[in-house]
Amino acid sequence: MRTPHVVAVMGVAGTGKTTIGPLLAARLGVPYAEGDDFHPPANIAKMSAGVPLEDADRWPWLDAIGAWAHGRAGRGGVVSCSALKRSYRDRLRATAPGLVFVHLAGDRTLIEDRMGHRRGHFMPTALLDSQFATLQPLQPDEAGVVVDVSGSPEEISDRAVRALAGLSDDHR
Repeated sequence: MRTPHVVAVMGVAGTGKTTIGPLLAARLGVPYAEGDDFHPPANIAKMSAGVPLEDADRWPWLDAIGAWAHGRAGRGGVVSCSALKRSYRDRLRATAPGLVFVHLAGDRTLIEDRMGHRRGHFMPTALLDSQFATLQPLQPDEAGVVVDVSGSPEEISDRAVRALAGLSDDHR
Protein backbone atom coordinates (compact mmCIF):
# COMPACT_ATOMS: atom_id res chain seq x y z
CA MET A 1 0.00 0.00 0.00
CA ARG A 2 1.34 3.41 -0.96
CA THR A 3 1.77 6.10 1.66
CA PRO A 4 -0.75 8.93 1.09
CA HIS A 5 0.61 12.12 -0.41
CA VAL A 6 0.91 15.33 1.56
CA VAL A 7 -0.19 17.80 -1.10
CA ALA A 8 0.02 21.57 -1.40
CA VAL A 9 -2.57 22.91 -3.84
CA MET A 10 -0.85 25.94 -5.37
CA GLY A 11 -1.55 28.65 -7.91
CA VAL A 12 -2.45 32.28 -8.30
CA ALA A 13 -5.49 33.74 -6.58
CA GLY A 14 -8.76 32.66 -8.13
CA THR A 15 -7.61 29.27 -9.46
CA GLY A 16 -9.77 27.46 -6.94
CA LYS A 17 -7.32 26.33 -4.27
CA THR A 18 -9.96 26.68 -1.53
CA THR A 19 -12.56 24.85 -3.61
CA ILE A 20 -10.37 22.09 -5.05
CA GLY A 21 -8.32 21.49 -1.88
CA PRO A 22 -11.22 20.06 0.20
CA LEU A 23 -12.53 18.06 -2.78
CA LEU A 24 -9.09 16.58 -3.37
CA ALA A 25 -8.65 15.81 0.33
CA ALA A 26 -12.02 14.03 0.41
CA ARG A 27 -11.12 12.00 -2.68
CA LEU A 28 -7.77 11.03 -1.10
CA GLY A 29 -9.33 10.35 2.32
CA VAL A 30 -7.05 12.79 4.14
CA PRO A 31 -7.54 16.03 6.13
CA TYR A 32 -7.60 19.47 4.51
CA ALA A 33 -6.08 22.68 5.86
CA GLU A 34 -6.91 26.12 4.45
CA GLY A 35 -3.63 27.92 3.79
CA ASP A 36 -5.16 31.35 4.37
CA ASP A 37 -5.82 30.32 7.99
CA PHE A 38 -2.05 30.23 8.57
CA HIS A 39 -1.65 33.96 7.68
CA PRO A 40 -1.05 36.33 10.57
CA PRO A 41 -3.62 39.18 10.81
CA ALA A 42 -1.08 41.71 9.48
CA ASN A 43 -0.82 39.79 6.19
CA ILE A 44 -4.59 39.68 5.75
CA ALA A 45 -4.81 43.42 6.47
CA LYS A 46 -2.17 44.14 3.81
CA MET A 47 -3.84 41.99 1.17
CA SER A 48 -7.29 43.38 2.02
CA ALA A 49 -5.87 46.85 1.38
CA GLY A 50 -4.60 45.72 -2.03
CA VAL A 51 -0.95 45.66 -0.93
CA PRO A 52 1.04 42.65 -2.14
CA LEU A 53 2.92 40.74 0.53
CA GLU A 54 6.70 40.89 0.62
CA ASP A 55 8.84 37.81 1.16
CA ALA A 56 9.47 38.83 4.78
CA ASP A 57 5.68 38.72 5.32
CA ARG A 58 5.47 35.24 3.83
CA TRP A 59 8.22 33.40 5.72
CA PRO A 60 6.29 32.84 8.99
CA TRP A 61 3.22 31.84 6.96
CA LEU A 62 5.18 29.34 4.87
CA ASP A 63 6.89 27.96 7.97
CA ALA A 64 3.51 27.35 9.63
CA ILE A 65 2.20 25.55 6.54
CA GLY A 66 5.42 23.54 6.30
CA ALA A 67 5.07 22.50 9.94
CA TRP A 68 1.50 21.33 9.32
CA ALA A 69 2.61 19.37 6.23
CA HIS A 70 5.52 17.83 8.14
CA GLY A 71 3.11 16.69 10.84
CA ARG A 72 1.04 14.89 8.19
CA ALA A 73 4.03 12.99 6.69
CA GLY A 74 3.20 9.32 6.27
CA ARG A 75 -0.50 9.99 6.89
CA GLY A 76 -1.36 12.33 4.02
CA GLY A 77 -3.05 15.69 3.89
CA VAL A 78 -3.94 18.54 1.58
CA VAL A 79 -3.21 22.21 2.24
CA SER A 80 -3.85 25.20 0.01
CA CYS A 81 -0.92 27.58 -0.46
CA SER A 82 -0.22 29.90 -3.37
CA ALA A 83 3.50 28.87 -3.36
CA LEU A 84 4.08 31.09 -6.38
CA LYS A 85 7.89 31.21 -6.23
CA ARG A 86 10.36 28.35 -6.31
CA SER A 87 11.96 29.77 -3.16
CA TYR A 88 8.61 29.46 -1.34
CA ARG A 89 8.24 25.83 -2.42
CA ASP A 90 11.85 25.16 -1.42
CA ARG A 91 11.13 26.62 2.01
CA LEU A 92 8.06 24.41 2.39
CA ARG A 93 10.04 21.33 1.31
CA ALA A 94 12.83 22.19 3.78
CA THR A 95 10.32 21.52 6.57
CA ALA A 96 8.22 18.90 4.76
CA PRO A 97 10.56 17.09 2.32
CA GLY A 98 7.89 14.77 0.88
CA LEU A 99 5.49 17.56 -0.02
CA VAL A 100 3.95 17.24 -3.49
CA PHE A 101 2.45 20.19 -5.36
CA VAL A 102 -0.72 20.36 -7.43
CA HIS A 103 -0.37 23.54 -9.49
CA LEU A 104 -3.80 24.77 -10.52
CA ALA A 105 -3.20 26.66 -13.75
CA GLY A 106 -5.41 28.34 -16.29
CA ASP A 107 -6.23 31.19 -18.55
CA ARG A 108 -5.98 34.63 -16.91
CA THR A 109 -9.38 35.73 -18.26
CA LEU A 110 -11.12 32.69 -16.73
CA ILE A 111 -9.36 33.22 -13.39
CA GLU A 112 -10.22 36.92 -13.29
CA ASP A 113 -13.85 36.13 -14.06
CA ARG A 114 -13.97 33.61 -11.21
CA MET A 115 -12.38 36.11 -8.83
CA GLY A 116 -15.00 38.68 -9.79
CA HIS A 117 -17.76 36.32 -8.66
CA ARG A 118 -16.26 35.46 -5.27
CA ARG A 119 -17.87 36.89 -2.18
CA GLY A 120 -16.20 37.65 1.11
CA HIS A 121 -12.60 36.95 0.08
CA PHE A 122 -9.84 39.38 1.05
CA MET A 123 -7.83 39.09 -2.20
CA PRO A 124 -8.95 41.76 -4.71
CA THR A 125 -8.71 41.16 -8.47
CA ALA A 126 -6.33 44.15 -8.59
CA LEU A 127 -3.59 41.89 -7.21
CA LEU A 128 -3.99 39.27 -9.96
CA ASP A 129 -1.36 40.90 -12.20
CA SER A 130 1.19 40.82 -9.37
CA GLN A 131 0.32 37.16 -8.76
CA PHE A 132 0.98 36.23 -12.40
CA ALA A 133 4.17 38.32 -12.43
CA THR A 134 5.43 36.47 -9.35
CA LEU A 135 4.44 32.97 -10.49
CA GLN A 136 7.33 30.61 -11.19
CA PRO A 137 5.83 27.37 -12.54
CA LEU A 138 6.91 24.00 -11.18
CA GLN A 139 10.28 22.89 -12.48
CA PRO A 140 11.04 19.35 -13.71
CA ASP A 141 12.97 18.55 -10.50
CA GLU A 142 10.01 19.49 -8.27
CA ALA A 143 7.56 16.81 -7.16
CA GLY A 144 4.22 17.87 -8.50
CA VAL A 145 1.69 18.07 -11.28
CA VAL A 146 0.01 20.85 -13.24
CA VAL A 147 -3.78 20.66 -13.43
CA ASP A 148 -5.91 22.79 -15.73
CA VAL A 149 -8.68 24.75 -13.96
CA SER A 150 -11.23 24.74 -16.75
CA GLY A 151 -14.44 22.86 -16.07
CA SER A 152 -16.32 22.08 -12.90
CA PRO A 153 -14.66 21.63 -9.49
CA GLU A 154 -15.39 17.89 -9.73
CA GLU A 155 -13.68 17.67 -13.14
CA ILE A 156 -10.66 19.58 -11.83
CA SER A 157 -10.37 17.40 -8.72
CA ASP A 158 -10.71 14.26 -10.89
CA ARG A 159 -7.80 15.49 -13.05
CA ALA A 160 -5.76 16.18 -9.92
CA VAL A 161 -6.38 12.69 -8.48
CA ARG A 162 -5.40 11.05 -11.78
CA ALA A 163 -2.28 13.21 -12.11
CA LEU A 164 -1.18 12.45 -8.52
CA ALA A 165 -1.70 8.72 -9.10
CA GLY A 166 0.65 8.99 -12.08
CA LEU A 167 3.55 10.41 -10.07
CA SER A 168 6.47 8.02 -9.85
CA ASP A 169 7.82 6.97 -6.49
CA ASP A 170 10.88 9.10 -7.33
CA HIS A 171 8.64 12.17 -7.07
CA ARG A 172 6.97 11.37 -3.77
